[in-house]
Amino acid sequence: MSTDTSERHGHYLEDLSVGMTAVYSRTITEADIAMFAGASGDTNPIHFDEEFAQSSPFKGRIAHGMLTASFLSTVFGTKLPGPGCIYLSQTLKFTAPVRAGETVVARVEIDAIDTEKKRVQFVCTCTVGETVVVKGDATIMVPRKADQRPVAA
Repeated sequence: MSTDTSERHGHYLEDLSVGMTAVYSRTITEADIAMFAGASGDTNPIHFDEEFAQSSPFKGRIAHGMLTASFLSTVFGTKLPGPGCIYLSQTLKFTAPVRAGETVVARVEIDAIDTEKKRVQFVCTCTVGETVVVKGDATIMVPRKADQRPVAA
């Protein structure tokens, strides 16, 4: 196993600036919905039973809201700030349903940086086409370069 951690680390606090953005895009599949239900235990029939879901305000089956929102975590953990960051908090507002076959674009934008506390505030949105389906704010802890310990060879 390699001791080089440079490939496994995202941006450091010093690399970040207000206005930086990153996105992740994924088309929701039936398998995604089933696997999310298996992992979360949320087997609400709104996600699986078309007859039941037809009587809902959505007039059909929808994906889990938290499945859609989880794509924000994907952006944080893999792109901005990337590996090494710690998710501290998230607010979410679900504004429209997402259905299997629709493509969700999760977007985060740096809104503020507190260098003393190593906290970065983000504005978060998930969209399907032009429709915002999830919006909120997140706080992420991001290490400084000086925080990293050298790895022994």
